[in-house]
Amino acid sequence: MLREFKEFIARGNVIDLAVAVVIGAAFGRIVTSLVEGIIMPPIGLLLGHADFSNLFIDLSGQRPASLAEAQLKGLPVIAYGTFLNDVVSFLIIAFVIFLIIKAINRMRAAPPPPPNTKDCPYCLTAIPLGATRCAACCADIPAR
Repeated sequence: MLREFKEFIARGNVIDLAVAVVIGAAFGRIVTSLVEGIIMPPIGLLLGHADFSNLFIDLSGQRPASLAEAQLKGLPVIAYGTFLNDVVSFLIIAFVIFLIIKAINRMRAAPPPPPNTKDCPYCLTAIPLGATRCAACCADIPAR
């Protein structure tokens, strides 16, 4: 059983998954830091310091002044403001990740173009793919 466990752990896809989880967690902290520390402050400034976290619907009828007061008193409330904050944060983080991945993909080398020539099977001269006769040796080239 120990041997089977060692074989399982030594598989490439298990190790790849472990590396992906660790790198993903680190990348997640970087993106969260970028969004919270650099991107959100200007957006908050543009939106007039909008913070939805104190928005709630009072179900008790006692009309508390704030969400903190309602929670302190144990009143039933629907705290939808925190959900809105989380949705806005998620959308911003998803957009930032999209921009990062788009930039990384742009830096990658483009795949080489497909070949537009083939070699003549008789004299090995490069001829266009659609050619049916070699210009160098005048041999008929079978169509592929």
